[in-house]
Amino acid sequence: MYLTVFLVFIVGYLAIALEHQIKINKTASALLVGVLCWVFLIYGRATIFPDLSDEAAFSFVSESLVAHLGDISEVLFFLMGAMTIVELIDVHHGFSIITDRIKITSRVKLIWVLSLITFFLSAALDNLTTAIVMATLLRKLLKDPKDLWLFAGMVVIAANAGGAWSPIGDVTTIMLWVGGQITALNIIREVFLPSLVCLLVPLVTLSFQLKGNIESLVETDREQLDAEATPKSERNLVFGTGVGLLLFVPVFKAITHLPPFMGVLFGVGVVWVLTEILHRKKPESRRKSLSIVRVLQRIDTPSILFFLGILLAVSALEAGGHLLQLSTILDQSFDSIYVINAIIGVLSSIIDNVPLVAGAMGMYSMDTFPQDSNFWELLAYCAGTGGSILIIGSAAGVAIMGILRIDFIWYLKRISLLALLGYLGGIGMYMLLNY
Repeated sequence: MYLTVFLVFIVGYLAIALEHQIKINKTASALLVGVLCWVFLIYGRATIFPDLSDEAAFSFVSESLVAHLGDISEVLFFLMGAMTIVELIDVHHGFSIITDRIKITSRVKLIWVLSLITFFLSAALDNLTTAIVMATLLRKLLKDPKDLWLFAGMVVIAANAGGAWSPIGDVTTIMLWVGGQITALNIIREVFLPSLVCLLVPLVTLSFQLKGNIESLVETDREQLDAEATPKSERNLVFGTGVGLLLFVPVFKAITHLPPFMGVLFGVGVVWVLTEILHRKKPESRRKSLSIVRVLQRIDTPSILFFLGILLAVSALEAGGHLLQLSTILDQSFDSIYVINAIIGVLSSIIDNVPLVAGAMGMYSMDTFPQDSNFWELLAYCAGTGGSILIIGSAAGVAIMGILRIDFIWYLKRISLLALLGYLGGIGMYMLLNY
C-alpha cells in the first residue's frame, strides 16, 4: 500500500499533464487523485504504519487529514479572496488605469516590462496574488492565445523569482523567516541577485526568439459601454482600494500575526462595503452587475478545486512519510548543500515546495546550520524558483494554469527549459557570490 499511494499520485499527475490528449479535465483528475491517495492511506494504514496499532494508525491518518485540510483551506480562502478583489477591480474596469498607459507593441519590450513588474510586485505582495493580478492584465493586453500563454509562462518564472528574495514573497520564505532560519534583510541582500539572474536568463533567451509586434485586444462595444458607464472616479477608487488592500496583507500579518488569508478576507469585506455604498443609488440592474455577489459568480471555481485536489494529494504523501523518506535519502546520498538544495528545487516542480521545505527544516537543526547560513539562503532560492520548471510546481503556476487554461505539455515544451536555465543560472550566481 505504501507504493500504491505513490503510484496513484504518479498516475494522477500524468492525467493532469495529458489533459488535452485524454480529453479529461485536469480538475477532475486532481480531485480523484487527491481523494484516492487518502483512501489508500487509510486502508493501507497497517502496512504504512507498522509501529502503530490499528486504532492509533486510523487516528493518526484522520488527524493528519484534518490538520492538512486546515493548511489547505488557508491557501484556498486566500486564493478565493484575492480572485474576488481582482475580479471586482476588473468589472469596474480599474485595470484600464494600467492598460491604457501601456502603449508598447513590441513583443520583446512588452515581455521585459511585464516580467520586471511581476518580479518586483511579487516581492511586495506574494507570488500567488501577483500571478492572479498579472493573469487578468494579460487577458486585457493580448489577443493571440500563443502570445498570452508565452507571456503567462514568463509571469510564472518572474513571480516565483520575485517571491524567492523577499521574506513575504513566497510561502516557503515566510516559513523560513518565521522559523528563524533567515532574517529579512539578509535574504534580500543574498538572494536578490540569484533571483534576478533566474529571471534574466529566460528573458534574454526569449529576446532572440521573439519578433514583431503583439496583436492588441480590441474591446467589444459592450465592454466600451460598461467602461463609459463606470465613472473614472469610481474606477480609480476601486482600483486604488483593491490594490492597496492586497499590498496591506503582509502588513496585516505582521501586525496581527494571523495567517495571510485573514488579511485577504478583511480586504474583501472592505471593498464589499465600499462598492455597496458607491452603487446604492444606481438602478437595480446596474447595481447587481457591479456587486460582489455577481463577481463571486465569475470566480474560476474549477481552478480552486484543482488547487484542492493537488494539495490533498501532496499532503497524503507527506502524511504517509513519502516526503520524509525522500529527504532522508537526499541527506544520506549527498554531502554538498548545493546539490541537496538544487535537487529539492527540482523536486518542488513536481511536489509542492511547502512540505519539502518543512521536511528540511525538521531534518536540520539550527545547530547544524545557524541562522542565515548558506544552506537556508539557498533553500529559500531553490524551493521558491524551482517550481517554475513545471507549471504545477508552484501556487503561481497552478493559478495561472487554471485562469488562462494553459496546457501542461505546451508549458513543458515551451517554458520548462527556459525556467531550468534560469534556475541553474541563479544557483551559479549564488555560488559565485559565496565562494
